[in-house]
Amino acid sequence: MTRSTLSIVCSTALLAAFAAPAAARPDTAAQDNDTADASAQAVKANPFTATEVARFNEPWAMTFLPNGRLLVTEKRGVLKVLTIGGTAQTITGVPAVAYGGQGGFGDVVLHPQYATNGLVYISYAEKGSVSGTAGATVARAKLTLTSSGGSLSNLQVLWRQPKLSGSNHYGHRLAFGPDRKLWITSSERQKFDPAQDLNSPLGKVIRLNDDGTVPTDNPFYSRGGVAATVWSYGHRNLLGIAFDAQSKLWIHEMGPKGGDELNLIERGSNYGWPLVSQGDHYDGTPIPRHSTRPDLNAPEAWWNPVIAPAGFVIYSGTRFPAWNGSGLIGGLASQALVRVRFNGNTAAEAERYPMGKRIREVEQGPNGDVWLLEDGANARLLRLTPI
Repeated sequence: MTRSTLSIVCSTALLAAFAAPAAARPDTAAQDNDTADASAQAVKANPFTATEVARFNEPWAMTFLPNGRLLVTEKRGVLKVLTIGGTAQTITGVPAVAYGGQGGFGDVVLHPQYATNGLVYISYAEKGSVSGTAGATVARAKLTLTSSGGSLSNLQVLWRQPKLSGSNHYGHRLAFGPDRKLWITSSERQKFDPAQDLNSPLGKVIRLNDDGTVPTDNPFYSRGGVAATVWSYGHRNLLGIAFDAQSKLWIHEMGPKGGDELNLIERGSNYGWPLVSQGDHYDGTPIPRHSTRPDLNAPEAWWNPVIAPAGFVIYSGTRFPAWNGSGLIGGLASQALVRVRFNGNTAAEAERYPMGKRIREVEQGPNGDVWLLEDGANARLLRLTPI
């Protein structure tokens, strides 16, 4: 295991001014305690024009189809397909979701061979048999588009978290890597200790084959069971996942009271939660810092005050040349688009662009424009084009 380079990114001249009430909660405003404070710094003019394209009800994720249409998930359990310049239509066949808190319909991504097999992968909070319990679930299905919308069929569940009480910290972000494996972020459901237990899927980065089977080259494959599915562990609430041009995996996660993290994910590594953090417990009880445990993998960048990160893409287009190779992170409590500059295995915040609204999701469009989804009811889908 290698110890990552720690880069403190808060309180620099690059940070813009963002005011959030002390009681504001970054993920679900009424459900999570990850608060953010204002950081008063000089504000630069945004290098883009933001144009409203459509509106959605509590959107969570989006992905572009090969034909340029856009799939958008809504937390209450709705999948929509939008023709840019047209209207959004409903996709039927979405499974029932456990809606509430941070729970509901989550991510949607395409199979690497979507053009020939039509498979999409979705994540969602699923109710348990015991009242008040739920867990993240990942499934795949065949997407059929029609003139009135479309449908999901042949739904196959590939992976599940255990069903637990509470309605926060599901994670369930999805990505296909350059290895064509399915990567899943599994947050720790605010249960703390399971993040350190290889026999629990909570607080882990999970790696599977596209059919849900377990790759034999996973670091803990020989242990069998849940451990065989684990790529890394010791995580808290992972809400952004992206591969860079060198095939390195970067994931951001919400810290507790302070200490949001951006991590370079290394095979078999322990990222320390809840043993260490750059933040503290909500009641003010201190948590040992990463510097006290050099055997645990420290973040490449961290934020305190927090940005409440959600959504993540590593930009590879030509429309914004200065952003090429940069990470773009949505900020909930920070109400911003945060640009991160990478330098090999290190990272640091480069710029922060105020958006005036909580940003839930970030995506790169087919021509290199950047697309944002605001959070909450009547949320705008915004297209960013260079000035």
